[in-house]
Amino acid sequence: MAATNHFGMTLRGWRERMSPQDSGLEVGTERRIPGLRREELARLAGLSVDYVVRLEQGRARNPSAQVVTALARALRLDPAERDHLFRCADLAPPSAGNVSRHIPMSVRRLVQQMGDVPAAVFAADWTIVGWNTMWTAAVGHPGTYGWDEDSLVSGMFRASGTQGRDPIAAWPVWSWKGNEAQEEDLVADLRVTAAAHPHDERLAALVEDLLRSNPRFARLWCNGTAGPYVGDRKTIEHPLVGDIALDVDALMPAGTDLRIITYAAPPETTDAEKLDALRASCDLPRPRNRLTRPDPETEG
Repeated sequence: MAATNHFGMTLRGWRERMSPQDSGLEVGTERRIPGLRREELARLAGLSVDYVVRLEQGRARNPSAQVVTALARALRLDPAERDHLFRCADLAPPSAGNVSRHIPMSVRRLVQQMGDVPAAVFAADWTIVGWNTMWTAAVGHPGTYGWDEDSLVSGMFRASGTQGRDPIAAWPVWSWKGNEAQEEDLVADLRVTAAAHPHDERLAALVEDLLRSNPRFARLWCNGTAGPYVGDRKTIEHPLVGDIALDVDALMPAGTDLRIITYAAPPETTDAEKLDALRASCDLPRPRNRLTRPDPETEG
């Protein structure tokens, strides 16, 4: 059975939906089709009409990245559609720019609805960019962690001494899998981000510094493991209610590179009761809550 011509089907669908006026073409009043003709798309993309026909019909199945880029530009595709067209051609989508620290309103609303559990938002490079009040109650305020540039990676591999700090201020969170496994998970996720954002100078500088200064990071970085962070089970050493064992889940909202990290306990357990005690100590209404870190991309 012949493979489905996903690229050709997608290309034709997007060609036929695009208005000639939106493409900047001057056209007459009489047209049999509302979208672009193949020759018009070919002209906009700098390709031959025959090649566009062969692509749509599946007789040409291996367009180059330059061809796909030209077609995406001619069709004025948004980044998500452009990336889909690349995948239909069995090509990796173009590398993204800098890691975004913007929190869309949809993500803010989602975290607000998680007001009864500790939740924080991390950028793809593990910079903490938002958190709710229960996060502060359970893990302390991120401003007291001592992480360089609010980076969990820096906190894990470049942490300074914690003498004189409040016990909860120095990130009192321990993985049940052990420190090395926790570090390996974080580095594997960071490697995926670094490959997707090769031109982010801040991220590149962090990686280079850690490769020079931290043998643990260098060993994990060089072992080649890559993959998304999927969660963990951790213990929080809390100065008020004692140790709390919690399940850590990682959510990636669609259309973003953000990671929403939540800590939760099974209901009717001692750990759930401890979270309830923290919630009560903060006089938190349920489930209303809010992110407490301002969004740097929306500040004046």
